Amino acid sequence: MKKYLLAFLFSTFACTAIAQQTNPYEPLPLGAVQPRGWLYQQLLTMKQGSTGHLDEYYRKLQNDNGWLGGKGDSWEETPYWLDGAVPLAYMLQDDTLRQKVLRYINWTLDHQRPSGFFGPYTKNELAGKQTADDCGNGEDWWPRMIMLKVLQQYYTATKDPRVIPFMDKYFRYQLRSLRQCPLSKWTEWATSRGGDNILVAGWLYHITKAPYLKELATLLYQQTMPWTHLFGARNWVMAAAAQQNDEHWMNRHGVNVGMGLKLPAAYYQFTRKQAYLDSLQTGIRDIMTLHGLPHGMFSADEDLHGNEPSQGVELCATVESMFSLEEILSISGDQRYADAIERMAFNALPGQITEDFISRQYFMMANQVQITRGVFHFSLPFGRGMNNVFGPYAGYTCCTANMHQGWTKFTRNLWYSTPSGGLAALLYSPSSVTTEIGGKKVQIEEETRYPFGDSITFTFRMSGTVSFPLELRVPGWCREASIWVNGAKQPAAKAGQLIRLNRNWKDNDRVVLHLPMEITTSNWARNSRAVERGPLVYALKIEEAWKMDSIPQEGRYYEARPQSDWNYGLPRTLITAPAQHLQLITKPFDPQKVWTAAHAPLEIIAEGRKIPGWKLVEGVAVLPVTTRENIYQGVVEKATERITLIPYGSAKLRIVAFPVVP
Repeated sequence: MKKYLLAFLFSTFACTAIAQQTNPYEPLPLGAVQPRGWLYQQLLTMKQGSTGHLDEYYRKLQNDNGWLGGKGDSWEETPYWLDGAVPLAYMLQDDTLRQKVLRYINWTLDHQRPSGFFGPYTKNELAGKQTADDCGNGEDWWPRMIMLKVLQQYYTATKDPRVIPFMDKYFRYQLRSLRQCPLSKWTEWATSRGGDNILVAGWLYHITKAPYLKELATLLYQQTMPWTHLFGARNWVMAAAAQQNDEHWMNRHGVNVGMGLKLPAAYYQFTRKQAYLDSLQTGIRDIMTLHGLPHGMFSADEDLHGNEPSQGVELCATVESMFSLEEILSISGDQRYADAIERMAFNALPGQITEDFISRQYFMMANQVQITRGVFHFSLPFGRGMNNVFGPYAGYTCCTANMHQGWTKFTRNLWYSTPSGGLAALLYSPSSVTTEIGGKKVQIEEETRYPFGDSITFTFRMSGTVSFPLELRVPGWCREASIWVNGAKQPAAKAGQLIRLNRNWKDNDRVVLHLPMEITTSNWARNSRAVERGPLVYALKIEEAWKMDSIPQEGRYYEARPQSDWNYGLPRTLITAPAQHLQLITKPFDPQKVWTAAHAPLEIIAEGRKIPGWKLVEGVAVLPVTTRENIYQGVVEKATERITLIPYGSAKLRIVAFPVVP
C-alpha cells in the first residue's frame, strides 16, 4: 500500500486543539463555489438526469408526499433527495430546480407545530390528535435530521429569516422531549445517526451562542450509538470482520458507519477535547485496515465485510462517508482527510452510477467482471437478487434518493474560509469561488483537468488590492509540489504540507500549482496490487455487452457481461518498477464523458499474463492468492499480453486488485 495511504491509515497523529469555537476551515455559503469544466458537466448531467427530475417520476416524491402535507411517504427518501437537489439548484443557479425544492422547503417551514415539532403529519395527527408538547404524539427523529441538513444548506444560500427561529424552536422541543422520547423510541436509525443532529445543532450554536444547545448536544451524544467508544476501543471493528450474524448488526451497517464517523468530530466542537479526534482516527485506521478497498471505500454490503475485492459497497455508504469526511476535514483541519475524500470521489463514486445519472448499483464490487442478478458474496442479498445490477430502483431505493449529495457536497467543499480571513483550496477540481474579503469582492477561477491532469491554475478577479492568505494542499501522494506566483517560482512543498501564500492580491494575479503524478502500485487483499497515479486508481478495461430487462417489483434494470478476457495477473517486474513498465497515454479530453470507458481521458498500457484457473465462482471473481514471496504459485500462461488500464471511475466491468505473477 502506498506510503501516503499507510500514513493516513496506520499512524496516530495529534491535531492541535483549538482554543476558540471557530473551526480551522468553514464551508462557504451555498452558491459561493461554482463548478467549471468537467465538474460542471457532471452537475449539469445530474440536473438533466434523476437529480433534476426525480420528483416527476418517482412515486414517493410526488404530490401525495408526506413532506408536502400528503398521506404518502414521510420518511427518509424525500429529505435524501433534497439533500443533494438543494445544493445543485443553488450551485447551478437553476430557477426550475429551485422552484421544485422550494415546494418541500416552504411546506416544512410553514407547517411547524406550536411545540416546535415539524415534518409530515403523524399518524396521530391524521387521526385527529394534535402534536403538542407531548412528544409521544410525534414520530421518528431520523428523517428530521436529514431535513435539518437541507434547511442548513438552504439558509446559507438564501438567508431566509424563517430558518433560524424554526431550528431554534425545534431544538428547544428536542431538549424538552428527548428524555421522555429518546432517539431510540421509534427506530434504531435515529440512534445510529444522531451525529447528523449534533452537527446541525453545532452549526446553529456558532450563530446564536444559545447555551441550551450545548446541553442538547450532550443529550443527543449520550443517546446516540457510542461510535467514539467503538472506534477507540477497537474490539468492535475486529468483531465486524469476524462475523455477519444478527447480533448488533446496526453498528456493522456500512451506511451507519459512514454516518457515525462524524459523531466524534461533531461533539468535539462542543468539548474541544483531543480524545474525540484521536478515537476517530483510530477507528478510520482500523476500518480501512480490515475492510478497506482500492477505490477508497470500505466494504458495506450492507455490513462491513472485510477487504476482499469481491465484496460490495453500498452507494449510500459512499456518499455518506464523503460527507462525514468533509465535515471532519473542516472541524479537524487535518489534510489527510482530504486525500481520503478525493480517493472516494474520483474512484468509488462514479464507479457505480451510469453516465446519464439515472441508474445506479445498490452494491458495487471492486473486482467486478460481470453485472448480473444474483446473491454473490453479499451479507444482504435480498430475495430478488437485484443488488448488483444497475437500475433506477434496483436493490433498495434509499440510494435512488441519496446518491445526489455526493458530487454536490464535494463541489461545495472545494473551498473553505479560514479564521485568518483567507481562503483554502483543500480539494481540487475545476471551479470558481466568489466571496467578500475586507469589504471587497474576490473571485478566484480554478482551471484544471485534475484528477486527470497535474497542473492547477488559480486566477484572481477583483478591483483594487486585497490582502489575505491563500492556503493550498499538497496531497499525500505527491512527493514535491511546485508553485509559481505571477511566473515567479516559490519554495517547493512536500507531501502532506499546506502551502500558505499571504500577500496583497490584485486583479489577474495568477498562481500555478504543479502536482507531479507518479505511476505506483499499492498492496491490498491477498497480497494483490492496484495501479495508481495521483488520486486515481486504474482498472483493467473489459469490453462490455449490456442488456436491459425488468421485473414488476423493481422496474427496468441493466446487466453487463464481459466480451474480453479479464483473468490477468501483473508480472512481478512491473510491480517492482512500475514507472519502467507502464506507459501513460493521454486521450482526447471530453469533459462530458470523463467517467465512461469509451472516452476515458487517460490509459495506462501494461503487460499481463493470464491465469487459466481464475474463473467465476458463483458469479464472483474470487481473487487468487499472491504469496508472501510476492508471486502467485499456480499455473500461469507463458505468453504476455498487452492490456489497457483506465481510471476506475470510468469502468463498470473491471479488475482493480491484480494477482502478481512471474
